[in-house]
Amino acid sequence: MQLTSPAFTDGQPIPPQYAFCKPSGVGHVALSQNFNPPLAWSGVPERAQSLVLICHDPDVPSRADDVNLEGHIVPPDLPRVDFYHWLLVDIPVTCTHLDEKAFSNAVTARGKAGPACADGMRQGVNDYTAWFAGDQDMAGQYFGYDGPCPPWNDSLLHHYIFTLYALDVPRCPVDGVFGGAQLRAAIAPHVLAQTSLTGTYTLNPALR
Repeated sequence: MQLTSPAFTDGQPIPPQYAFCKPSGVGHVALSQNFNPPLAWSGVPERAQSLVLICHDPDVPSRADDVNLEGHIVPPDLPRVDFYHWLLVDIPVTCTHLDEKAFSNAVTARGKAGPACADGMRQGVNDYTAWFAGDQDMAGQYFGYDGPCPPWNDSLLHHYIFTLYALDVPRCPVDGVFGGAQLRAAIAPHVLAQTSLTGTYTLNPALR
């Protein structure tokens, strides 16, 4: 299988319109358009019965001690953890692409609705759900796609890995509200093939 995007090539920067936040001269960052990027794929195995798309960032700081604090940097040797940005399941095998803005076209305070979405597909909750849990204005269940917003003082460039999985089952074996780790565990026995596309993003002026 091959996964591509007309918006960015593998290993190259993701344009800011596909991010949750973009650089700003005032207050470091501002909300961005938060469009989901357009994606296309080919080479799905004939035995496949459904597809799953996962986008995650493996470069997220494991501790928030220095995150977005003036006069501090997030050190490069700090252990990093996964942050899930998009969990889309039950993609029909007849589908060959996802259009820009079809699943997200703005930042939605308290999160977008789910898990049901277009054409019988379902979406899990991304990790902004936990990130905003204590924020009175933003707390909610964040279904679907929400783009990059790495710490503006992080010394590492962040990588956003879009992975498409071909499954041997017509319906992904998750129910209700599900997250990234749960989804990965559920599909592991059913993966026939997979392919990835990686984009980078930073809000740190020193890395741009």
